[in-house]
Amino acid sequence: MADEGLRPIIVKRIKKTAAGHHGGAWKIAYADFVTAMMAFFLLMWLLGSTTKGDLNGISEYFKTPLKVAMSGGSGSGDSALILQGGGKDLTARAGQVKHGDTAAQKKTYDLKAARLALAKEEAARLNQLKAKLEATIDADPLLKKYKKQLLLDITSEGLRIQIVDEQNRPMFALAKAELQPYTRDILHVIGIVLNEVPNKIGLSGHTDSTPYFSDTGYSNWELSSERANASRRELIIGGMDEKKILRVVGLASAANLDRKDPFNPINRRISIIVMNKKTEEMVMRDNASQTIADAPAEDDDAPAAVPAAKPAAGGVAK
Repeated sequence: MADEGLRPIIVKRIKKTAAGHHGGAWKIAYADFVTAMMAFFLLMWLLGSTTKGDLNGISEYFKTPLKVAMSGGSGSGDSALILQGGGKDLTARAGQVKHGDTAAQKKTYDLKAARLALAKEEAARLNQLKAKLEATIDADPLLKKYKKQLLLDITSEGLRIQIVDEQNRPMFALAKAELQPYTRDILHVIGIVLNEVPNKIGLSGHTDSTPYFSDTGYSNWELSSERANASRRELIIGGMDEKKILRVVGLASAANLDRKDPFNPINRRISIIVMNKKTEEMVMRDNASQTIADAPAEDDDAPAAVPAAKPAAGGVAK
């Protein structure tokens, strides 16, 4: 019985297995992350403490390859190459440029934009003038009778106002530079309206192709030039500022309105050009290039000299 009270003591030992080794790869990744963050904050600090001029210089440095900066030429992102522009705007055509060209290009673009805006403004002004002249002609009973003889259109030189002859209603006396009364009335009205725009004015006289017979050498060139000057004087009498006149020429039959019929009465006409800026600059350059010896004695703009004594009309109707 005594043996029954003795029980064996059982000691359970739990064998603990050591955890597997994870390695040190995570430490490398963590170190890379910390380094990247440190570089990022350092970059932010540098950007915040750098002046705007230095930032522009750094930007130009990265946009301009060393080869372009040292020797000139075009880079891989130049707009002249197939792969153009780049950057945020995929439609951009401007890419890498030679260092120092950016300001010049910007100035060129600004100049083009300014000229385009000026041309649009001027075109609108000339169209308004054309509409006003047409309205004035319709509103004036006297001018309305001669509406078929007044041709208005926009050309590359500006607004062109043409007063043409009709078969039974010529603007000038036979083979002379004497204006008919109705032509004077038309020029007086036009002269007042033209004062409302700052544009310069050019006048040209035209005849048809009928020869002018004269023993003294007087021809359609002299006749057309005299008629252009007679029209200029009448515009000024009607109230137009004399300073607006920039060119007065006689073209004889060199620029017929009806080229198929050189004897058509409409070829005998006075053409008034309200010049646009481009035409005005061209005329001014031509005038500036003339020498004193080349300039005519009486009219700086007239291509044909008008003789002192006008011969008697010995030809046909003009």
